[in-house]
Amino acid sequence: MSEPQSAVPETAQTNTATASGPGLAGRGYRKVREGLVVSDKMDKTIVVEVEDRVKHGLYGKVIRRTSKLKAHDEQQVAGIGDRVQIMETRPLSATKRWRLVEVLEKAK
Repeated sequence: MSEPQSAVPETAQTNTATASGPGLAGRGYRKVREGLVVSDKMDKTIVVEVEDRVKHGLYGKVIRRTSKLKAHDEQQVAGIGDRVQIMETRPLSATKRWRLVEVLEKAK
């Protein structure tokens, strides 16, 4: 007897790309932020200040809101004043839920 053929072509079965990018099968959408490093005193951790511009609901004025996020820096490459890109990840500690993706611009 011959083996039953699947309805889905073989090329479609081996494709593991998702909406979040190629090779990231099983991962959901992860937030990516860009900000400025304000502290690197902790071991393998940086504090990144991220700016968010929000329009006021009633008056319409654009307001600058900043938040400080702790991010994991495994190689300790980021320093104070660097512009970095960080990505959301699983909780690494009580307050750390972000990791360093790359240093976009070193401080002068």
